[in-house]
Amino acid sequence: METRSVVTVFLTNGGEVLLLRRSEAVGSYPGRWGGVAGHVEPGDAPLSAAKREIREETGLDAQAVTLVSSGEPFSVTDPDLDVEWTVHPFRFETDTRDVQSNWETTETAWVPPPAICDRETVPDLWRSWDRVRPTVEQVRADSESGSATLSKRALEVLRDEATLIAADGGDWDDIAQVALDLRTAREAMVVLQVRVDQVMAEARDDRTPDAVREAAIEALSQAEVADRAAAELAAERVEGQTVLTLSRSGTVEQALERGSPETVWVPVSRPGREGRELASDLAEAGLDVRLTSDANIPGAVSEVDVVLLGADTLLANGDVINKVGTTAAALAGTHFDVPVSVVAATAKISPSEQPPDLTDGGADHEQLSAPESVTVVDPIFERTSAALFDGYLTEDGVLDADAISEYAANHAQAAAWKQSLTGPSANDGPGRQ
Repeated sequence: METRSVVTVFLTNGGEVLLLRRSEAVGSYPGRWGGVAGHVEPGDAPLSAAKREIREETGLDAQAVTLVSSGEPFSVTDPDLDVEWTVHPFRFETDTRDVQSNWETTETAWVPPPAICDRETVPDLWRSWDRVRPTVEQVRADSESGSATLSKRALEVLRDEATLIAADGGDWDDIAQVALDLRTAREAMVVLQVRVDQVMAEARDDRTPDAVREAAIEALSQAEVADRAAAELAAERVEGQTVLTLSRSGTVEQALERGSPETVWVPVSRPGREGRELASDLAEAGLDVRLTSDANIPGAVSEVDVVLLGADTLLANGDVINKVGTTAAALAGTHFDVPVSVVAATAKISPSEQPPDLTDGGADHEQLSAPESVTVVDPIFERTSAALFDGYLTEDGVLDADAISEYAANHAQAAAWKQSLTGPSANDGPGRQ
């Protein structure tokens, strides 16, 4: 039996995966659906082969895709072809769905990954996805992605785990445990908690993994729309204006790139200094950018027309949890009569008025030299009063603090799904690893 090495590459965008239907001209499995795929030539590394196949089969070059994960290779035996395939799975993220297929493909489709199970595919395509799909552990360990991105990653985990649990004959308690694990993985991340709660509340009446899968697929779609709509509303506010923002909010970044402001001021944002990266990316996108120190936030606010901030969390009374410097910017806005707006999806609204522990955000204290007798206080996040903001820009329009409290009450109701649990899953503590 001949042995051949191949790559199977999944391109993902907005929670969906690109599938390609193989043409009659290909040497194996014509008419079946697969990912981007191809042979690993002798002397070629699987990753290099994956990037080459992406370019040949979709027209996307290396700058248009980002490697997310690579899975352990596995073997698939096909007696009809007298071949043993060694499959190397990869997952890449892309910001575009504009792909140009070649002669090997007759049709393309962007679908939720569970749809793989409903199509006639190349052998073990779901097994390939299972080796590169998002996991609870990845959500727990990710220290680079923003909260909105991680919340959607959590929904992907819930969707795929529900698919696996249903296939294995599992039940509501099994998928409920996954939901609890996701909540425990990022206990301080409100948007993740809220979006997971909304899925479980939607599926609570049916109490089946299938219901959770369908609710998660719909929630992912709604999350993409919500984040985009909030950014579009903010983009209208900044068009032609001089703007100051702080830290790095993906929603704010979208708004700035779409809104064509005249100038953007960006504090460096210690200790992570993510402001430098944001300033560089905005400048590369063609915007006029001013990078300034955190200490100069009040002075910078005096030079702008609008302050546009993201938010880690919106508390139930409208107070904002965000990067240190938010209060300085908001107070300066009040002093200089500059409007200060927060842009965020409503899923970032906490059911509670109580913030997480903000005494120490884990900053690198080596940046603040002090004798041992001096206590260093260098938090990353802070709480800023609702009274300092002119409005909250969301997918549902401009909200005030009273409206925020109504959303908070709805999120508290969604979180009540946990009360219906019995047995070990009812304990909202650490679950399976």
